[in-house]
Amino acid sequence: MPRDDIQVVQVKDHALVNELLQLEDYLDLIIPRGGEELIRAVVANSKIPVIKHYKGVCHVYVDSDASLEMAERICFNAKVQRPSVCNAMETLLVHETIAPKFLPGMIAKYQAAGVEIRGCDKTRALVSGVTPASEADWSAEYLELILAVCIVKDMDAAIAHIEKYGSEHTESIVTTNYQKSREFIDRVNSSAVMVNASTRFNDGGELGLGAEIGISTSKIHAFGPMGLEELTTTKFIVFGDGQIRE
Repeated sequence: MPRDDIQVVQVKDHALVNELLQLEDYLDLIIPRGGEELIRAVVANSKIPVIKHYKGVCHVYVDSDASLEMAERICFNAKVQRPSVCNAMETLLVHETIAPKFLPGMIAKYQAAGVEIRGCDKTRALVSGVTPASEADWSAEYLELILAVCIVKDMDAAIAHIEKYGSEHTESIVTTNYQKSREFIDRVNSSAVMVNASTRFNDGGELGLGAEIGISTSKIHAFGPMGLEELTTTKFIVFGDGQIRE
């Protein structure tokens, strides 16, 4: 590729960002990478289309038909492996019938790893040492070792929680019930939906797209992780020998 195809602006003055965002005659697309504050500022000031995701409020739902061993591995990885990234789990949802068997051991493992648990009333009644969750916790992107935990009545309640508080980034269900997994996939409206896998897999490299350029929670034109193909445009070329439209 020609060297000039890629240009790096060496000046670090943040005031130049707003100047860059006005150059609609020269730039076709802006993809901001960073925190919610940066992305909202770019969207507010840009004359150029922006592909954005404001935050990753990712959920794992542990169903009543889940394998406890599998659920423990997935839930630990989704929160602890790299908590500072947008595809880390921020809220754990657990079916009420499996919660007494699953949550005490799971929370103990989290706490041993330094995770602060903020739980609903049912979670706090089940496990000691849990901080009460506020309304703001359910929509929080912590990006650190803090986890919100909510016990739900069933999958309908879990999906309703995701719809209310999620950011359409990544959700996962842990279940051995195939029909429930298919229903979860069909009903959850996020850029990536996992079955029996960690939310950490929502990544361009992990999904075979090559180097990840960004993750979009906008539905035009890309939804989800973006590789080079998601940044290409279509050009129509027509060869004729005098055809006209009737």
